[in-house]
Amino acid sequence: MTDAVGSLDTPDAQDEVAESKKKPRRGGKRAKKGPLKRLALFYRQIIAELRKVVWPTRNQLTTYTTVVIIFVVIMIGLVTVIDYGLDHAAKYVFG
Repeated sequence: MTDAVGSLDTPDAQDEVAESKKKPRRGGKRAKKGPLKRLALFYRQIIAELRKVVWPTRNQLTTYTTVVIIFVVIMIGLVTVIDYGLDHAAKYVFG
């Protein structure tokens, strides 16, 4: 029978030789920089990502804000009505 693709057999002798020729890792790029340089890099990356953001126009922002406020008012009203109804139902049932 042949082995299935991706089986968990032990590696061949060729694989072991290939792995022994690789250079050992020394911690990558982080080991070469100090903590302040890494912090500066982090903030530069934040700024670069914020430049990619598509910011809404003032008109879009006003529209989004209005929609959210209306939705919240409707939800407050709905919860108030349900609470009022359950309160009266509980008073009716339990006296």
